[in-house]
Amino acid sequence: MYDYDNDLSIPPESRENMDLPAIEEAVRTILKAVGEDPDREGLLETPQRVARMYAEVFAGLHRDISKDVKVFTEKGNDEMILIGDIPFYSMCEHHLLPFHGKAHVVYIPSEGKILGLSKVARIVDTLSRKPQVQERLTSEIADTIKKAVDASAVCVVIEAEHLCMTMRGIRKPGSKTVTSAMRGGCRTDARTRNEALALINRQRISS
Repeated sequence: MYDYDNDLSIPPESRENMDLPAIEEAVRTILKAVGEDPDREGLLETPQRVARMYAEVFAGLHRDISKDVKVFTEKGNDEMILIGDIPFYSMCEHHLLPFHGKAHVVYIPSEGKILGLSKVARIVDTLSRKPQVQERLTSEIADTIKKAVDASAVCVVIEAEHLCMTMRGIRKPGSKTVTSAMRGGCRTDARTRNEALALINRQRISS
């Protein structure tokens, strides 16, 4: 068995909370079940590689999201902030196949509290690194932003391609799923919502 405890490339949360040898053994079982020989040369290290990959792509399961939040205070700042075109990769919990795309986040600060720009991207990254559905991921990002800075309005839009639709099933490559989540003024005030969506749409068109 591979020495996962001393592999510093594995996120510490995964080393502490995941049974990586069990993942390795489960991959060997799957390879046998589909009719492959896990002991042939090309597959000898595949179970270990998959375990290490899962340690990375599912690291968000065990990471405290508050570690990704850093709040600054800019007095008088109560205008919309857009962080757009944030790339992400996640795993559909129904088939354990990837879905990937871009997230767009708009929020209006309350009492001048703002997030570091890189922290918004980090929040998206952490929440995507676990078995997910796109709808829940969109809501979790919106709720985290709202709670972190007590934002008066939040709008999150995600557009993604799902491999469970493109490489299997209906096999429609290039099809995109778009989801949105509104909090605060973006949910209750049509003008605020429309302004946020217009900002996001301009970003999408220009990118």
